[in-house]
Amino acid sequence: MSTLTVWKFNTPDGAEKALAKLEGLQKQQLIEVLDAAIVSWPQGRKKPKTYQAINTVGIGALGGAFWGMLFGLIFFVPLLGLLVGAAAGAISGKFTDYGIDDGFINDLRTKVTEGTSALFLLTGKVTLDKVEAAFTAEEKGELIQSNLSAEQEAKLREDFGAEL
Repeated sequence: MSTLTVWKFNTPDGAEKALAKLEGLQKQQLIEVLDAAIVSWPQGRKKPKTYQAINTVGIGALGGAFWGMLFGLIFFVPLLGLLVGAAAGAISGKFTDYGIDDGFINDLRTKVTEGTSALFLLTGKVTLDKVEAAFTAEEKGELIQSNLSAEQEAKLREDFGAEL
């Protein structure tokens, strides 16, 4: 079973630093990062910068369409040029099928603001205590978590999974 988590950091580069550390932990087999995307919102910018951080050539990885739709819905900033704005209401309802409800989206919208960043992760197996211990207090972000059921995960992969 996969877990979709979102980590909010109080600096624009916090998410990138956390992902770099997670990549090292993955080499130690302490975490399985299936996919990741980052939102970075430097001070003075009107909108955040978004990008998919992991190459989606793997089982469980999501396509750019998923991240584009999610980021477009939350920040009105599409990823990879996917235009979403006008269809926000329909898309919002669709995300409920994957365990991502309006409350989760609204929470992210209010927490990820100018001067912050967020790391969106789709993970498999995690040795939680060792991963948590690898981060100092300054490096830790605020966790907002959305667990996916097996059915939601299968539906998500079916609709947005990378071509195998």
